[in-house]
Amino acid sequence: MENKIPGLVAHRGYMLNYPENTLIALEAALRAGACAVEFDIHLSKDGVPVMIHDIDLARTAGLDRFVYDLTAGELQQVSVHEPERLGDRFQGETVATLSQVLDLLRRWPRAIAFVEIKRKSLQHFGHEQVVNSIMNLLSPLLERCVPISFDALAVRMARDRGAPAIGWVTETWDDEAHALARDLAPQYLFAEDSCFAENQEPLPAGPWQWVIYDVTAPEQAMAFAARGVSWVETKAIGEMLQDPQLSKRRCG
Repeated sequence: MENKIPGLVAHRGYMLNYPENTLIALEAALRAGACAVEFDIHLSKDGVPVMIHDIDLARTAGLDRFVYDLTAGELQQVSVHEPERLGDRFQGETVATLSQVLDLLRRWPRAIAFVEIKRKSLQHFGHEQVVNSIMNLLSPLLERCVPISFDALAVRMARDRGAPAIGWVTETWDDEAHALARDLAPQYLFAEDSCFAENQEPLPAGPWQWVIYDVTAPEQAMAFAARGVSWVETKAIGEMLQDPQLSKRRCG
């Protein structure tokens, strides 16, 4: 029987070689052949959804400020080129708004986007403001933009506001998480690879497709696929797509 080949999701774009959660990282992932990308969304001080993982700017910009302390206009002047990891090669890559990300995705009509709603913004601004702000922008592209979150309430609200597919990200896998997954019934269920590293049994089946992160070895991706995983999320999208089997899931 032919081996199952998982789809690949570019984690924060092509983050191995580019500054994470930047337009250049997303476009590099899509040009490398990614069929799906994942990125993170916080709200700025003025309530604009922006693409960034951390609630502060220390790691990505070397700046001692919080995202929610700056307006979207001010954030678009902040270079998030990850100087400690990547030096000055990408200086000038600034925080992008979700609207700019969606403009990029419109140029790649086959691409799926997993849009992570971050918990720190939910805590700071409240679920209503955050989910509504994001869903209003996603609305024209909801057929291929999937709201995801560690926060189950946020993705329930996204579904109530018209998302045809949602994704829940679980930090652990135990009876409690399994029960919540059954109740939530997301189309996509995300978990870190370490949640299932202790054995080689099939992952629990449900109404979801499993997405396992962060996988950087082709043999690990294929092993997870054999256990029922549909997608693997990777920071090394270009390198993974060099694999002869995984390259069969390349998108143009």
